[in-house]
Amino acid sequence: MLHSILKMAGQLLSRGKLSILIYHQVLAEFDPMRPSEPTAAVFDWQMALLARYFTPLSLDAALDHLAAGTLPANAVCVTFDDGYLNNLTVAQPILAKYRIPATVYVATAFRNGDNMWNDRIQDLCADQNRNQLTTEDGQIPLGDWSSRINAAHQLLKQLKYLPVAERLAAVDRLYQQNQASEYPPRMMTEPQIQQLAALGVTIGAHTHNHPILKSLDAEAQQTEIAASKQVLEQLLQTPVLHFAYPNGVEGRDFDDVAVQWVAAAGFKSAVVTNWGYSTAETPVHRLKRFTPWDANPVKFHLRLIKNYLS
Repeated sequence: MLHSILKMAGQLLSRGKLSILIYHQVLAEFDPMRPSEPTAAVFDWQMALLARYFTPLSLDAALDHLAAGTLPANAVCVTFDDGYLNNLTVAQPILAKYRIPATVYVATAFRNGDNMWNDRIQDLCADQNRNQLTTEDGQIPLGDWSSRINAAHQLLKQLKYLPVAERLAAVDRLYQQNQASEYPPRMMTEPQIQQLAALGVTIGAHTHNHPILKSLDAEAQQTEIAASKQVLEQLLQTPVLHFAYPNGVEGRDFDDVAVQWVAAAGFKSAVVTNWGYSTAETPVHRLKRFTPWDANPVKFHLRLIKNYLS
């Protein structure tokens, strides 16, 4: 009953407004190191809710509707950042079950078996065979899951805004200092990206190395943006028209320079991580995204409706 009331509220409040949801991973089972990532069970009820009470659209269809002024009520798009393997193995079957279109933005440097730098740190901190980490600044104790998450966040914060080469070198040193081997790969390989595309999921670009674009000069930004598009188009033999800014907070992580290069590269759209909804007046290379974090379906639904008021 409450869901039906919320659906009607959405029909009134959502006129001309598009919600774009952002995900990264969907886990087969709960990972205490990544407590905010939905499990398959959670993602299943979220997609069931979208299918029943909203109008899920592909990004292409949503943009066409926005331009034509024909966006249906409670319109929503589902997107994923980075290119994790579980987008294919866990999320895609659930999306197919509820016939929900989706877009996956791939950071192309990680398509050959390498893990992203942040996952390398999280996996190192999660290793139950370790009770401390050796860093250049001393020892970091690793105890319960809370302390391991805090240790990872501390390291991520230190490294996130370094230039790509310095950031990767720092993670390599951390592994060397702790005599750590690489952990199992988490990202899709080229054949897996092709498989996901063949299943009907739209593949978008997410730069090559996943840098903070604002930390790069204009030429380096162009290279990162264009390279990801070129790699994916060669791999998929089809135009790649959608882009996601790494980290994605406008002003902090990217600015007008990146937006200009994205447009010049020929992308039809680009998404940010600033919360809110998009309308026909929203610049197509600054589309807003968010995801309710609620574990309760009613609260999840309510926050989706509240997004129309943001």
